[in-house]
Amino acid sequence: MFNRTFGYILAVALAAGLGLLAARHLLDRDAAPAGPALQTVTLLPQPRELPPFNLRQSDGTPLLPGELAGHWTLVFLGFTFCPDVCPTTLAELAGAQKEWESLPESVRPRVLFVSVDPERDTPAKAGEYARAFHPDSLAATADVPALEKFATSLGFVFMKVPGKTFDENPQDYSVDHSANIAVLDSQGRLAGLIRPPFQPQAIAADLSLLTTMERGQ
Repeated sequence: MFNRTFGYILAVALAAGLGLLAARHLLDRDAAPAGPALQTVTLLPQPRELPPFNLRQSDGTPLLPGELAGHWTLVFLGFTFCPDVCPTTLAELAGAQKEWESLPESVRPRVLFVSVDPERDTPAKAGEYARAFHPDSLAATADVPALEKFATSLGFVFMKVPGKTFDENPQDYSVDHSANIAVLDSQGRLAGLIRPPFQPQAIAADLSLLTTMERGQ
């Protein structure tokens, strides 16, 4: 059963991966001029509305599209058992969060960590993990179909990868996932992308600029 399921997931992931490559090519080719002030954010020509989604926040409440309105938001996929990329990225994002703490809380950019390992990460666990890096971080997760839909809308993919002892120990697995960061504007639309390596000061400067420009300052 697992082999059949895994084969299906792999096929879907490969197809999504091809779509992601095409999206990246389009982003590189048609990216709107960001101007010399934007150091690390690559903006889309036009922000894209996200399709309906329903994730579960760390406090148990639904995370719906309207919940992301009012703030620029950085979205990163990961999982709490991640040995390297996730903690490193969240630490770098925490550095950016510290940089923009002087902005008013009502418009301050936000970081949303979305766990793509719902089997081991409850919403509460994902929230505890994300807030260990910075107390302002948001966190959410959902079942796999909902996560796949949300990830695809951002141009991201993820896939469960069994470990050597998976047959004897079902908890022996990792999750491969996109390492980019999605940039959502204050209307909750996909506005751009940040690719690694991540530079906290540059991220903070770009998000602060985008926020203040929107406010007419």
